[in-house]
Amino acid sequence: MRARHKPWADDYLKENHEIVELNPADNKGKWQKRISNDKPIHLEIGTGKGQFIEGMAAQYPNIHFIGIEVVKSIIVSTVEKVKDAQRSNVTLINENAQDLSDLFEDNEIDQMYLNFSDPWPKNRHEKRRLTYHTFLKQYQRILKPNGELVLKTDNKGLFEYSLVSFSQFGCTLEEVTLDLHGLEDPTNVMTEYEEKFSAKGQPIYRCRVKFP
Repeated sequence: MRARHKPWADDYLKENHEIVELNPADNKGKWQKRISNDKPIHLEIGTGKGQFIEGMAAQYPNIHFIGIEVVKSIIVSTVEKVKDAQRSNVTLINENAQDLSDLFEDNEIDQMYLNFSDPWPKNRHEKRRLTYHTFLKQYQRILKPNGELVLKTDNKGLFEYSLVSFSQFGCTLEEVTLDLHGLEDPTNVMTEYEEKFSAKGQPIYRCRVKFP
């Protein structure tokens, strides 16, 4: 479903510049200075409406979370959640994550999350999948040594594709689960999509990987 256009979104993001970094490229290699602490930095690609990143920020106050979302009419919902909950350990970026090396220096991120990313099921769109090898190269660069990527999806095709892509890239699969909610993991923070799909009985897949 296409998000409803919000003509006030630009002004709203500018008004909340303490949460939204308006010039993210200027902070490349200097994100610790931007957030003014020595907390580990975790990065979510595609925040959606923000339930995951706000929930993670609440659960892990000693971690600073950066979320990237390209759609203005969606990221404003994340800003609202973070603002209402008064989370000081979240920074949001309204950018396309096509080239993360423009935003982050090598070894600047401690952990990454890909939650319910667009599966791009057609073969001709393979290069757009966020687990295609060109994206994996970017993740490897910006993650610290021994840094981890966590993938969650309801799409079996994307999950299987991603496992193969990770393996071919030389990643170590730390965890692979075909029924996340069957694990009853108390640390799992659900996204809006995750709640919707799991309520319908759809299995949720998760894997954790480390890069070579």
